[in-house]
Amino acid sequence: MPSPYLFVSPRIDEAIRSGRAVVALETTLVTHGLPHPIGLDAARGLEAAVRELGAEPATIGVLAGVVHVGLGPAELDRLARAERPRKLNLGNLAAAVGQGVDGSTTVSATCFAAARAGIRVFATGGIGGVHRDVIDSFDISADLGALARFPVAVVCAGVKAILDLPRTVELLESLGVPVYGFGTASLPAFYRRESGLPVDARFDDIASLARAITAHVGMGLPGGVLVGSPIPDGHELAVGEEEDAIARAIEAAAHAKIRGRALTPFLLDRVREATSGRSVAANLALLDHNARVAASLALALRT
Repeated sequence: MPSPYLFVSPRIDEAIRSGRAVVALETTLVTHGLPHPIGLDAARGLEAAVRELGAEPATIGVLAGVVHVGLGPAELDRLARAERPRKLNLGNLAAAVGQGVDGSTTVSATCFAAARAGIRVFATGGIGGVHRDVIDSFDISADLGALARFPVAVVCAGVKAILDLPRTVELLESLGVPVYGFGTASLPAFYRRESGLPVDARFDDIASLARAITAHVGMGLPGGVLVGSPIPDGHELAVGEEEDAIARAIEAAAHAKIRGRALTPFLLDRVREATSGRSVAANLALLDHNARVAASLALALRT
């Protein structure tokens, strides 16, 4: 990838070249996923968690039309304070670069940039997927296609709960994306530890998970791997509370005719309001846990 479009910070470049463990982190949580300044504080906390485990965090975002891998503190603060930053996926990333604007990277754009930089592990909250109104809207996240294309292990708490989980799992299978459970035989359901949907394989220790991912890459299988890491005990939302909040959010979105890239941030914000902020606390807990699992995985993949 030509250097005018991609900047890998000297800190991350040195870590990759020396074979140290690196974990990619996205920035949509900073600009669209969590209210300011909670999103910025969360991003800083995730970097600290990764470092605490002995790996190097590489937070990814777009500043003035350049994809930055390894944002520094001032750069992350700039993105958090940017006026109307773009929410960037594979479809609009190049346009934002060409226009020289600021933007945060979704799962799909972060997977792309991480793969280009040579980073093998990425930690996020939950991936996008098939929306519940897919029959009418045909709204399917670019995250799923990115998982099928880029060789990155994505550690997450499953699929965002506002989505259609069964259809998302079916599409992941059709795309050939392995879905692994870390400490679970069921795909996590973001705010809930289990969805009832089986994973392709369960792993109860990092070493065995790393061996499976190494085999995936070594066999020449395309794309990446999804690693489902359940929200920690004690941080789940109650089932009734979660579903009621999501139903009300979806109804509000339909009434306001919110679609496309604006839909997920709108729904998450309405769920936050309906749960009096409890969904934010749950989100922060699973983000921290995923960052720590990803750091341990990145360390294990070095050997």
